[in-house]
Amino acid sequence: MPTEAYDQGLDPAVMIDALVRTPTPGLRIEEIGRVAQVGAGIAIVSGLVRAVSDEMLEFASGVRGLVLDLEPGRLGVALLGPPELVRMGEDVRRTRKVLSVPVGEALLGRVIDAIGRPLDGGGPVIAAQRPIETEAPPILDRAPVTRSLATGLKVVDAAVPIGLGQRQLIVGDRQTGKTSIAIDTVLNQKDTDVVCIYCAIGQRGDAVAKVVGALRAGGMAERTIVVTAGDENPPGLSFVAPYAAMSIAESFSDQGHDVLLVLDDMTHHARSYRELSLLLRRPPGREAFPGDIFYVHARLLERAGQFAEHAGSGSITVLPIVETQAENLSAYLPTNLISITDGQIYLSPRLARRNQFPAVDLGVSVSRVGGKAQLRAFRDIAGNLRVTLSQFEELEDFARFGARLDKQTKARLARGAAVRASLRQPERQPLGILAQMTILIAATEGVFDALSETEVVGSMARIIQVCAQAQMDEIAVHIKHNLALTQADRHILLDIAQNALTDNVSDT
Repeated sequence: MPTEAYDQGLDPAVMIDALVRTPTPGLRIEEIGRVAQVGAGIAIVSGLVRAVSDEMLEFASGVRGLVLDLEPGRLGVALLGPPELVRMGEDVRRTRKVLSVPVGEALLGRVIDAIGRPLDGGGPVIAAQRPIETEAPPILDRAPVTRSLATGLKVVDAAVPIGLGQRQLIVGDRQTGKTSIAIDTVLNQKDTDVVCIYCAIGQRGDAVAKVVGALRAGGMAERTIVVTAGDENPPGLSFVAPYAAMSIAESFSDQGHDVLLVLDDMTHHARSYRELSLLLRRPPGREAFPGDIFYVHARLLERAGQFAEHAGSGSITVLPIVETQAENLSAYLPTNLISITDGQIYLSPRLARRNQFPAVDLGVSVSRVGGKAQLRAFRDIAGNLRVTLSQFEELEDFARFGARLDKQTKARLARGAAVRASLRQPERQPLGILAQMTILIAATEGVFDALSETEVVGSMARIIQVCAQAQMDEIAVHIKHNLALTQADRHILLDIAQNALTDNVSDT
């Protein structure tokens, strides 16, 4: 009998009786395997014959792993922690759980990694857990895309509109402004109820810090969740990062929220999966990617959409980003993602070299869904925007040969140059709908025809200032109720543009 019982004055007979009446603890069976091989981001485990695919394992070193391969007598495991901590022969235990991440409002304003560990120094994240892998909602749980998502970018809202619940691909070469378009769209949700999630896949730490700084400067940090798996992390974290971000988005959409999810970028995601597959000795396919790379991306993006009332009435709008090389849109990954998504915004390096930002090529960009959700006022103003720019570009190429041009052709060239210049917009400066419409009406009605590109930029800045001060309540009501602009509304916007231009000239 322990001496503590006597010290506390307890009756030893009572203690013995209590021990006898205590239920015998049940047997707990633990399955323990061994690390047979460890490499750059993967481990081969033996002895866990009952483990299942996508199960999470725990190594004796504290590193967690995700089962990807099931073979007789061995498991292929993607490591979710530093591979250098895992040693040959160390114990590996089953958890009988799938990989999960924290979800909910506790994540708003936080920066976390792909498995929910905080990276912002703000303390642990205490929230409910949700599996990163779920089935895509069936058709009967979906609803048509009918509501517009304003990006604050003239060229996108006018010509390549995006609807809530749409999957719109952003594609282009390096340094063409793909991330800038996505971040500007996030910043434009400041006055809406849209919850934003930015998922950085394989990005450098300084690039992610720059994005976080832009969100803080734009007042969106508290309504945005940043999920990051850096290029210094093992490929397993980069692989699971977009699935974790999608699960977080689903937790908000199930409560009826509209969610905007940016996946930056899917090229790094595919490369991380290719790296894991090659390390696990899976047979390679085209461009050395595994044969199921299409399914890997499809099962992720199909979880987005506009959901029906009985499914929560929420929506998940996804902006996946993919990088091309030498403007090759027919490469393996871009064609896969174009076929999965509902349209693409193509950023041309040719336009970027001309300092035309956003460098959106309207001849290749398309929105297969957003046109049904576009505001009628925008549709009336920007209906012939594509035609005007395409005709201008043809004439511009022809005029380079030095041919003599008649007055009508010169006028069309001036109008096209003015329209193209009006689509320029600095990054981190999303515009309201009224300011966008005023600028577009001014450009299409010839207000900018006699101005140089530099003068057009200055005039647009003045128009934005005037629109911020002008009283246009009636027009705002028409836009809110998705009504077409009346002739009186158009005249008001045109007068504002002309007055702003006059003031700008007088100031000069």
